[in-house]
Amino acid sequence: MKKKIVATLLLSTIALTSFASVVSVKADDTDSQIAAQDSKINEISAKQAAAQAEVDAIQAQVDTIRAEQEKLTAENERLEAESQKLIAEIEQLTADIIARDGALKEQARSAQTDASATSYINTILDSKSIVDAVSRVNAMREIVSANNRMLEQQKADKEALAKKQEENQAAINTVWENQQKLAADQKNLETQEAALQAAQLNLAAEKATAEDKKAELVAQKEAAEKAAREAAARQAAYEEEQRKIREQQQAAVTPVAPVATTPAASTPAASTPVASTPVTSTPVTTPVTYSSAGNTYPVGQCTWGAKQAAPWVGNYWGNAGQWLGSARAAGFSTGSTPRVGAVAVWTNSYYGHVAVVTAVNGSQIQVVESNYAGNMSVGNYRGWFNPAADGIAGYIYP
Repeated sequence: MKKKIVATLLLSTIALTSFASVVSVKADDTDSQIAAQDSKINEISAKQAAAQAEVDAIQAQVDTIRAEQEKLTAENERLEAESQKLIAEIEQLTADIIARDGALKEQARSAQTDASATSYINTILDSKSIVDAVSRVNAMREIVSANNRMLEQQKADKEALAKKQEENQAAINTVWENQQKLAADQKNLETQEAALQAAQLNLAAEKATAEDKKAELVAQKEAAEKAAREAAARQAAYEEEQRKIREQQQAAVTPVAPVATTPAASTPAASTPVASTPVTSTPVTTPVTYSSAGNTYPVGQCTWGAKQAAPWVGNYWGNAGQWLGSARAAGFSTGSTPRVGAVAVWTNSYYGHVAVVTAVNGSQIQVVESNYAGNMSVGNYRGWFNPAADGIAGYIYP
């Protein structure tokens, strides 16, 4: 649309300039020059209506984009609030499930150690009277009933947790998609607004054709057209960048062997933290394969990358910072010791971060991850590093 407007108006300007030159050459007296100017003004008036229609059309597009931005921004604010509420509920359910799990396991161990079934029978046989025996039976029945209620509550909480985790993940994914659309709409808005300004200045230049300020307005028009071209170029560059990211993400499903070289004894680059004492233990490595099947996390994010590299990871564990609690609630073991194949979890930011360990060598590890240093596909982007110095909060074991 913008290129059509600019091209039409530039052709009009050239045509009018040529027409003015012809009139100037042929105008032999004042009357003929006035007549030529009148004809020129009439042509401009007719073109003004067409130019105004183009301006109105672009303004309508700009208004539509702004309205869409306001709508998406409001939806993101609502979803962020909803996600925060769900995160709080998930954390409470997770804590309850983990605590109740511990109590049930302890009770099972106690029953196994004390031979509770035999103890219950002996307790009844040792009763002093029938009334005492009935009382003891009722007490044991209440204990069994309490255990059953605990098991039922554990089952209900786990079902509620799974549902809230799924709802939270859906909210996280929608916010991410809206953010991507807002970014694309912003580029489109810049292009449309630049085109609008160019069209408006073109219209002003047409109106001022017969005035002394025409040269100044034409310069402004050229600057606006340049800005419009630059905005279009920025949009094209943005779309090209998004295309490359999509290609990276598609390429990420190809199996990649992790880098597993022993770190050199020389001083490492400042960007890669390492232990002060050279590591001499034998590195442990394992090949990692990637699968896109059943991955519900936002494409390109670290959670998506961890699920790609470790398909055993759950689908609705939320933001990376929630993964340790979600994994414990799902029955996975967690700890502070790095192991090949484990998921490393960072919690030192709002969203947190996750990666999959591919090599362990003394106090250093290597990982594969996504959304690190601007890379939106799965890969080994940092080589050997010290997890303790990098702030890893814990590990989830397969």
